[in-house]
Amino acid sequence: MEIAVGPDSSVVVKAPLDTSRESVEKKLSKRARWIVRQKNYFGQFNPKTPARSYVSGETHLYLGRQYRLKLLQGSENSIRLTRGYFSVTTRDITNPEMTRKLLEEWYLKKAREQFGKSLDRCWLKLKDHAVIRPHVSIRRMQKRWGSLSEKGMMTLNRDLIRAPRECIDYVVTHELCHLICRDHSPEFYILLKSVIPGWEKVKHRLELSMV
Repeated sequence: MEIAVGPDSSVVVKAPLDTSRESVEKKLSKRARWIVRQKNYFGQFNPKTPARSYVSGETHLYLGRQYRLKLLQGSENSIRLTRGYFSVTTRDITNPEMTRKLLEEWYLKKAREQFGKSLDRCWLKLKDHAVIRPHVSIRRMQKRWGSLSEKGMMTLNRDLIRAPRECIDYVVTHELCHLICRDHSPEFYILLKSVIPGWEKVKHRLELSMV
């Protein structure tokens, strides 16, 4: 049975299908103090970044750095990173929805590039194990940075492109370790620590950088 507390203070329990409700409640009761500590830990980061309005001067993250949005009028839609700015050229700078779509498309393109490079880097640490290199899919997930299917498909949260490269590598390595240890057993964390000795600090940095 696995209990996880998400950054939004949600509590998720994973258990075999034949597990009784009583067993789940008993486990939750035993872990109550830990659950409260985790919820308090994430709570210290509130209030979170407000909803984006996609107007000039607003800040947006890319690979752990903040860039200010600069909207420019132009005949063609484009995005460039220049001197601390997301310079977004659109045919209609008064249309925030157009700016949002352009930025999301740009993020997705960069996610494909950066996540692929991250997998190349992280795979080298585990290539000696008898496992098959996974394919990667990218989508937006509400409560997870990454996951690994039973068939070996790695799914990464598109919003991870906003985090530092070190944090992206941590998530990718975490999921790669699940090719060898499927659950979060002590053996899993021994393996994770062997490839990322200070993984706890990197995980903490990820949580701090994305609020």
